[in-house]
Amino acid sequence: MSDVTPTLQFTCDLIRCPSVTPEDANCQKMMAARLQACGFHIEHLRFGEVDNLWAVRGSDGPILCFAGHTDVVPTGPESQWQTPPFEPTIKDGMLYGRGAADMKGSLAAMVVACEEFAAEHPDHQGRIAFLITSDEEGPAVNGTVKVVEWLEAQNEKITWCVVGEPSSTNVTGDTIKNGRRGSLGCWLTVHGVQGHVAYPHLADNPIHRLAPALAELAAEEWDQGNDFFPATSFQVSNINSGTGATNVIPGEVEVIFNFRFSTELTEQQLRERTEAILDKHGLKYSIDWRLSGQPFLTAEGPLVEAAVAAIRDAGIETELSTAGGTSDGRFIAPTGAQVVELGPVNATIHKVDESTNVAELEQLTAMYRGILSRLLA
Repeated sequence: MSDVTPTLQFTCDLIRCPSVTPEDANCQKMMAARLQACGFHIEHLRFGEVDNLWAVRGSDGPILCFAGHTDVVPTGPESQWQTPPFEPTIKDGMLYGRGAADMKGSLAAMVVACEEFAAEHPDHQGRIAFLITSDEEGPAVNGTVKVVEWLEAQNEKITWCVVGEPSSTNVTGDTIKNGRRGSLGCWLTVHGVQGHVAYPHLADNPIHRLAPALAELAAEEWDQGNDFFPATSFQVSNINSGTGATNVIPGEVEVIFNFRFSTELTEQQLRERTEAILDKHGLKYSIDWRLSGQPFLTAEGPLVEAAVAAIRDAGIETELSTAGGTSDGRFIAPTGAQVVELGPVNATIHKVDESTNVAELEQLTAMYRGILSRLLA
């Protein structure tokens, strides 16, 4: 195709790499080669089975970092795809392939934007960096969090960070994620005494004991949110108990639930209030808390202003949002960095026939280039 742009071509090249978590499948080497060619210093960092890339252009001053991931979720049954998931296909103005939206299109747009910006401003102010992992869609223990620890050990601080997650709703750029809710998971086991259903006085049914406590947890108003975050939510995701027989009272019941919480509450407050309710109902229980990420917010500042202005140049008015799940921004924001997420429309991410709008890939490239110009030109 004569009208294949650099961003579209590089997106297709990346999609062809079957980089299912934690595999990188040479995506980072492809990115590094292009970045090195335009003046970036390259560091390949492998932690465990995870490949990570740190690339930086410039020697001093504030760092504008583009962050993202080369790994993708599994395709599911390939027979359900209209076209093979790792063979990029363009149809009716849409590019199909696993990772097209989440987030190889963003990665390609970032690289091309930096190539163009470096060519126009070879002696730009500050530094440009890339923090790329192959562990975002997986456990996320040997990826961005480890690179941030490595940077902190060197007293290196990211000033501004643009994460390429698919943040948009209807058209690319209509939504910027300028924060995310925290995520706190809980694995709760309530202990009882197993017995025959015909002799309940000889047993202690943990399901019966749990039910009123669970109802109270679900009805609790944890907070009312604030100007940037909705109210904290409590959701049960799994309940498991019993032997499968109808005549056996179970000896324990296991429940998994999750809080998505705002900056109005801390992890410790959620834990204490939850356990107070469990104790109030006299439950015998064991509990395992797992924090996936703290809430973070970049309410205002140079990065938000630059992103809003760059999107406006494309004729789009953007909305600031903290909705959605977690992202690797949760590991970067605690270091003091301003963080925003800007990427393609998220309607098809993790789905069969994942796709992104071809024309909007060029707009995204221009938006990234506009942020660079406003902060470092």
